[in-house]
Amino acid sequence: MLIGVDVGGTFTDAVLALDGRLVTAKAPTTPEDQSEGVMAAIKAALEKAGARADQVEEFSHGMTVATNALLEGRGARTAFVATEGFTDLVALGRQDRPQLYRLCAGRPAPLAPEELRFGAAERMTPAGPLSELSADGARQLADHIARADPEAVAVTLLHSYRHPQHEQALARALAEKLPDIHVSLSHEVVGTFREFERAATTEIDAALSPLLARYLRRLVERTREAGIPEPAIMQSNGGLIDIGAAAGHASWTVLSGPAGGAAGAAFVARKSGTANALCLDMGGTSCDVCVVDDGRVQERSTGEVAGRPLALPMLAVHTVGAGGGSIAWRDAGGALRVGPHSAGADPGPACYGRGGTEPTVTDANLVLGYLSPDAPLGGDVRLDRQAAEDAVKQLGQQLDLELLACAEGIRRVAGAEMLRALRVVTVQRGIDPRRYALMAFGGAGGLHAAQIADELGINTILCPRASGVLAALGLVVSPRRRDVQRSVLLGGEELTAQAIADTVAELGERAREAMHEPAADLQAVYELRYRGQSFELPIGAGTEPTTEELREAFESEHEERYGYRDEEQALELVTIRVSATAAGVDVELAESDEPSGIERSRRTATLEGERLELEVLRGIPTRGRQTGGPAVIELPESTLLVPPGWNTEVDDTGTIKMTRVR
Repeated sequence: MLIGVDVGGTFTDAVLALDGRLVTAKAPTTPEDQSEGVMAAIKAALEKAGARADQVEEFSHGMTVATNALLEGRGARTAFVATEGFTDLVALGRQDRPQLYRLCAGRPAPLAPEELRFGAAERMTPAGPLSELSADGARQLADHIARADPEAVAVTLLHSYRHPQHEQALARALAEKLPDIHVSLSHEVVGTFREFERAATTEIDAALSPLLARYLRRLVERTREAGIPEPAIMQSNGGLIDIGAAAGHASWTVLSGPAGGAAGAAFVARKSGTANALCLDMGGTSCDVCVVDDGRVQERSTGEVAGRPLALPMLAVHTVGAGGGSIAWRDAGGALRVGPHSAGADPGPACYGRGGTEPTVTDANLVLGYLSPDAPLGGDVRLDRQAAEDAVKQLGQQLDLELLACAEGIRRVAGAEMLRALRVVTVQRGIDPRRYALMAFGGAGGLHAAQIADELGINTILCPRASGVLAALGLVVSPRRRDVQRSVLLGGEELTAQAIADTVAELGERAREAMHEPAADLQAVYELRYRGQSFELPIGAGTEPTTEELREAFESEHEERYGYRDEEQALELVTIRVSATAAGVDVELAESDEPSGIERSRRTATLEGERLELEVLRGIPTRGRQTGGPAVIELPESTLLVPPGWNTEVDDTGTIKMTRVR
């Protein structure tokens, strides 16, 4: 028995894989202590399956603890240690503006304030030490740091990605003086060059790790009491790591929540035979989008969260504040806006009846007739249509709009935000979205899928049977993974197949050792550039490539991305990243025992300003079942809107495939 639990902004989702079937459950998220909502979701899933906690063999977990702390600027009291003369590295950054035409827009302040920045009396060059850090110097610096009473320390010394001995000496001195505080070393956290990005990532890691460790300790206490194994934690790269590694390196888990959804979407795409899909994960608080190519989620070697760089491999997920609980409001210019603020889990949208009064996207969908007041949402939430109408009507009066016009306006604005996000991961990267199917999931994704597909010219929509809890399913099926990377900066005569093979072997051994999996599969990514270029392209080319193979793969990707290749220009290998992976489990998406029957009814709804009758199908449709729009399919944790001009059919995996009528 396997269980995956994903914490969202509004609901906490659980998926239980038991005897070839999937059991799903939801519980309201508990923002003050997410572990309470996690245990409630697990309990609901076990009760639904008629199973006991001691039957659970593996537990995988994705959460938003690190994400929320970073977005809110919260963190432990963090000291930052750099080479003397470089202590303001994070504050100075790249000396560029975050927004070109907003001269007053600034970047977030460093997590380590000025009084907690310390210089180490050492100097390392790419070739080795120029000025050694003495043992006495390390102890004196540790004493100085101890007097500042930090909760965590981030250490980023020049060129430690190649020569880490000075960082290691400082770590030993700090362990003797401050044995109970967390220490993040940049060569362990990141392992690549570019001092600013490496420093900023290490600072994030140090500031967030104590918070994450406290949360995970509480969770482990609760799981032990219940007789459930310790959880494996989802990383930003879409792989699971053990709880100890996650607690020690919170920066690796910043995109833990969205990564679970992306992994689940890729799994369903492979199972349903649709290798290429644009993924739209619309939950209660936000909307996450990504691209699945050949059954794999696109990755990137660096990213940015809350205006702070993260020099770590992660899934290429883009997030906007357009979820079901996103609040609609009137801006100073009189325009209708949606998000990024959310009603969250408490009090939630007005229609939840928990004290919320501001209109949200969910309220608009209820007013328009796409959601049913007599059908409970996940977590047994009952909807109050009158409360939703009151909230939307109040906003409509501010905008001089009728009730239904205001509700449709909320949907259109939320859709525009999601379209903008999808264009970031497609059109802005040279990808034609019309070549892909749209996979809509999350509790609210299916309600907006056709609207998005119309704008992008997409003719096929996929709605997984477990779409409301797909992130939790992704946790169940994800592999265990550990990444180790190093900047090597090889070019000219130094760029040889033997030098590459030696580095890959060393990094692969470290990755397998960290996973405690000596037989784990190894995959390598090589970041290459033409000499004179500032940035690299990641190329996957096996673990023993020749230089000719690397060059051909790089130039093909360069031509695809930028429209040209330069066969006479020298090539540089900047960074090698090796991933050790242990395959996840395979589960059947379709029920072994197909559900019998489905409830049918009709109700009036408003679509594109017109009143029409919807056919309502409540339950899990059987394989092969076909439905034509206008209709609504109410799945256990999500709802799919089928407008006129669209037909649906359920495939062998239980996925609803919606196609445009030509």
